[in-house]
Amino acid sequence: MNPTDNRHIWYPFYQAKVEAPPIKIMRAQGVYLYDDQGKSYIDLNSSWWVNVHGHGRPEIKEAIQKQFNKIDHIIFSGFTHEPAEALATRMVELLGNPFNKVFFSDNGSTATEVALKMAIQYFSNSNQKRSKIVALDRAYHGDTFGAMSVGERGTFNAQFEPFFFDVEFLPFPDENNRAACLERAKTLAQSHEVIAFIAEPMVQGWAGMRIYESEVLDELTGIFRNAGAIVIFDEIMTGWGRLGTMFAMNQCQHKPDIVCVSKGLTGGVLPLGLTIATQEIFDAFDVPDKAKALLHGHSYTGNPLSCAAALASLDIFAQAKTQANIQRVSAKMTDFVARLKASGKFFNPRSCGTIFAVEINDEMSYFSEQRNKVYQHFIDKGILCRPLGTTVFFNPPYVISDEELEYCFESLMAFGE
Repeated sequence: MNPTDNRHIWYPFYQAKVEAPPIKIMRAQGVYLYDDQGKSYIDLNSSWWVNVHGHGRPEIKEAIQKQFNKIDHIIFSGFTHEPAEALATRMVELLGNPFNKVFFSDNGSTATEVALKMAIQYFSNSNQKRSKIVALDRAYHGDTFGAMSVGERGTFNAQFEPFFFDVEFLPFPDENNRAACLERAKTLAQSHEVIAFIAEPMVQGWAGMRIYESEVLDELTGIFRNAGAIVIFDEIMTGWGRLGTMFAMNQCQHKPDIVCVSKGLTGGVLPLGLTIATQEIFDAFDVPDKAKALLHGHSYTGNPLSCAAALASLDIFAQAKTQANIQRVSAKMTDFVARLKASGKFFNPRSCGTIFAVEINDEMSYFSEQRNKVYQHFIDKGILCRPLGTTVFFNPPYVISDEELEYCFESLMAFGE
């Protein structure tokens, strides 16, 4: 076999002039990645937050292999297949009322794009003139243009901002800004110009694992829904047990109109995004006028292999052991927050479900040199942990053991010593 190298790869979020060469991974199993030098790394990042069950799950492998023997991929317009039908049915059952229609795409960004297009076209099809999209300050919903438009301005996106559509941003509803956030939301809602309000429910990921209460999300949902606007929950990161419940919205009284899911949907094995909407939204498109259809699709929409992986992943989630692991990891994160607070080390330790986060210092910059030092510290310890600037966060696969978690905790405590 000919040796390989990475000369022709353009890596994401990577600057070769100032960063170490990429680590070459040869295999992955459970919570571990193994490089070409034989070193192992605990995948504390769940490989960009997707690998919820651990690597190499035989159930998912078997499901993909069986599906490949039937259908690898077919067009999903004018044709259909059993894995997509089964997955749509299970998602509707899992989410419950009022959700009834599932649109397939490829990833989190595309799921967001679909949701925004659904909301905008819903009012266009209904002959209602509305013009405002509302999001939370410092949001992240993906890297395509619609998703970037409803995300944080500056930092990654400054050069693209002239091409974004206008968005109204609410102050992040922490304890200091809650009243201001709600007041601004009421003012916007009363204009009856709002098409949609989109939010990462309870935890903003890219912004540094910023946590806010489900109660304030309920209030925001009620404000916009009462004004006739569509509410979109981006559960791409917060779903699949990350916050302790299957979805963040399970901790809310009010449900949204549209939910976006991806990441852990297939167990982190194959790309797949879903945008799940209510029957009411679908009905605005289901008319005898082709121009009012949702004219959106992707080459790999409804890919049978991805659907098969997702169905196997849902089977794993249905296991009592998986749910027990989610609660066990959540409890460990809560305990570690208490330990850090007692120690007085670092800033603002916090957790929500299986997610833990802390600030190494109060610089709060994504491009901080301190970030690279923390990253290398964990790599040297045999841990994959990708800090968001000076925010260190853990969101491991749920099969991580207590001993492996404790090693990660102790490795963080050792930073700077």
